[in-house]
Amino acid sequence: MKVVFFCGGLGTRLRGHQDTTPKPMVSIGQRPILWHLMMYYAHYGHRDFILCLGYLGNQIKDYFVNYREWHSNDFELRGDSGEPVLLNKDISDWKITFVDTGLHSNIGERLAAVRPFIGDDPYFLANYSDGLSDLPLDRYVHTFLEKNKVASFACVRPSQSYHVVDLEEDGTVVGLRSASESDTWINGGFFAFSQRIFDYLGEGEELVEEPFQRLIVESELTAYRHSGFWACIDTPKDKKAFDEMESRNHRPWQVW
Repeated sequence: MKVVFFCGGLGTRLRGHQDTTPKPMVSIGQRPILWHLMMYYAHYGHRDFILCLGYLGNQIKDYFVNYREWHSNDFELRGDSGEPVLLNKDISDWKITFVDTGLHSNIGERLAAVRPFIGDDPYFLANYSDGLSDLPLDRYVHTFLEKNKVASFACVRPSQSYHVVDLEEDGTVVGLRSASESDTWINGGFFAFSQRIFDYLGEGEELVEEPFQRLIVESELTAYRHSGFWACIDTPKDKKAFDEMESRNHRPWQVW
């Protein structure tokens, strides 16, 4: 299946990065989060990628056009050439399509813009490009195909702790519990779609707003509960958490 990455957002809550780096290019170790995601999908056999570009999209283009494969692979230097001879490779069998989908487009508009590049494939995958997980993609895809729905997403537990408040009409608090104690599931940003999704997507609409509501009415939207690792980079605190995991060589998302 082709994999569509939504890479064009402004990332306005990631202070200190959004002015100079597109959110999918924020680094985790030596490589950007987008690379980690692409490695994840490639591990499961999905190596045909479509990047929906927008804000600072040229940085993403430049990164892959000038990709330094020896940064994440062993190599030798032979003779006087000084050129690295790779002992293994990571992206040589990838196909990456770069599509400018607009600076201020929403997710639905970006998806509509890349529809011609999806071609006639009946199904495809998509991702927000800001979160990593050890989601068992093979099982997730199998479940999606088995249910024969238009769309699916992986729902996960929130990675940040917060309190759920139950209120009366007058503002009286009648319940206060941590999110871990509640049955809270959120959209993890890992999607699977049938081409029929475009029948539900109107011009200018945000993907998970009007289209998903139409799918819900027709019982054509399903979710896959994943209780394993999931975290996104949305704030400086999130970035720090990933840096700390990387410093400990603790990479639960690295299934390859």
